[in-house]
Amino acid sequence: MSRATYIQPNLEEWTDKFHFFTNIRIRYCETDMSGHLNNTHHIVYFEQGRLEYLEQLQFHHLPLTAVTADICCHYHSEAFLREELKLGVRTARLGNSSLDLEYCLQTAADQRLVATGRGTLVFIDQNTKKSTPIPDELRKQIEMVEGIGTA
Repeated sequence: MSRATYIQPNLEEWTDKFHFFTNIRIRYCETDMSGHLNNTHHIVYFEQGRLEYLEQLQFHHLPLTAVTADICCHYHSEAFLREELKLGVRTARLGNSSLDLEYCLQTAADQRLVATGRGTLVFIDQNTKKSTPIPDELRKQIEMVEGIGTA
């Protein structure tokens, strides 16, 4: 099993880097026969958080699309039906036409780590269907929110 090498320098300092959060309540249809959150739904939660994060950055006003180039999930502990979760989303790397997002899924009650993940988004021009540079206004917004510079 691969390790979550993106969690640097340690879990506490890594989780402190998250500034955007959304809440999720586990529904019955997202569980398995034991009442656990089914492993397929963590990625769905990441997608939900990614969309809300991009909305906060006003991405929907731009003539672009963002496609997921890759995504991974590391499972740390189980979660159960009706449990309240808190999902953190952050930009970890800002490239020319792509960015890397990281995800931190914790229980809302006691901050127990449920899952972590990372993925790359590539920005695509809607007309040409080719990768395109991240617009300056979005780049500046991400840099301001995340306190990062360009890669």
